[in-house]
Amino acid sequence: MAKVTSKLQVTIPKAIAQAHGIKPGDKISFESAGEIIRVRSEIQPTKKVRSKAERMRLFNEMVERQREREKNRCFPTGFPKDDEVTREALYDRVNTD
Repeated sequence: MAKVTSKLQVTIPKAIAQAHGIKPGDKISFESAGEIIRVRSEIQPTKKVRSKAERMRLFNEMVERQREREKNRCFPTGFPKDDEVTREALYDRVNTD
């Protein structure tokens, strides 16, 4: 929590400043939003634009990780087939575990 000084100055917590890229000398604005004071940085964060090849590489890596997770997963056995599912079968499954 920040404290207001006698000169009405406020210190921005370091973690917040780092997360939003605010550095000493940057300009910020204060806006009244009802009972809330909104603080906005005047700097616009730079958006990292990835090439199509980079996005495809990241996507393929993600798909491979998902396949590995699914391959190592243990699925329960003994479930009835979809056409054999009845209310009683579900209750029997729950009661036997």
